[in-house]
Amino acid sequence: MTTTSTTPSAVTRMGAAPADVRLPEATRVGGVRLQVADLQRSLAYYRDVLGLRVIAASADVARLGAPDVDEPLVTLRAVPGTTPVRKRGAFGLFHFAILLPDRASLGRFVAHLASLGVPVGMSDHTVSEAIYLTDPDGLGIEVYADRARASWRYAEQQVVMTTDPLDVQDLVAAGGAVPWDGLPAGTTMGHVHLHVADLGEAAAFYHHTLGLDITVWNYPGALFFSAGGYHHHLGTNVWAPGPAPAADQARLLEWTLIVPLAADADAIGRRLRLAGRVAADGQDWTVADPWNTTVRITAAT
Repeated sequence: MTTTSTTPSAVTRMGAAPADVRLPEATRVGGVRLQVADLQRSLAYYRDVLGLRVIAASADVARLGAPDVDEPLVTLRAVPGTTPVRKRGAFGLFHFAILLPDRASLGRFVAHLASLGVPVGMSDHTVSEAIYLTDPDGLGIEVYADRARASWRYAEQQVVMTTDPLDVQDLVAAGGAVPWDGLPAGTTMGHVHLHVADLGEAAAFYHHTLGLDITVWNYPGALFFSAGGYHHHLGTNVWAPGPAPAADQARLLEWTLIVPLAADADAIGRRLRLAGRVAADGQDWTVADPWNTTVRITAAT
């Protein structure tokens, strides 16, 4: 295990910018690709419980997303013989997080889950309100809504994020009498949270080389990263013992980071190669982090 420093490079009011390069403010998280055991079982969960729209499906692959765009948020790849996520946790996915456009939508989602009797976890993170689920293969999911950015608080240059009890009754009341009809237009992928072995290595890869800001560095056992002042597009933690998941286990195959322009993606790819990271180019750039979790870097235009 390495002991690379997690000290931020250049502290600003809204976090810590990398010393040399910084991802564009319009950077965002795109879709995730998951390996699952049974496509029909997973489709039923992601469509009927989570509320995603099926964009396309074949015998072993399905793409799902929001109702208003064809860019998939979740791609499911079924591999026969896939085993569930290990209970103690492997490096890679902790959860991916679907961001709803407003609090009322999250309230209706909670009421929908209650009507199905789906067990969930829930937290108030100050910057957001979040619901936590586990899919049929044990993969972690968060569904959340942000509070207005103007209400976010900062302390010691870090955005304040807490893990407090959620006021469920007030949240459900915010949904009003509008019936649940799947995830609404404007739903996006908000962030991805990963298990890693070492926070110093995570900072070296995602902050110093990839170019994400660090937004929180005093949360026990975790670092949070973002672009453009968001609370986090990426979380990393050392709460799982590892190792990386085996090829026959349910897992995150890839997550996507979307930058505004092809020139931005190419600049990241060149930087990764200069840092000794093996990055494959093509229409997009793909690279594995130190724990073999693949990130795809692609351009919005």
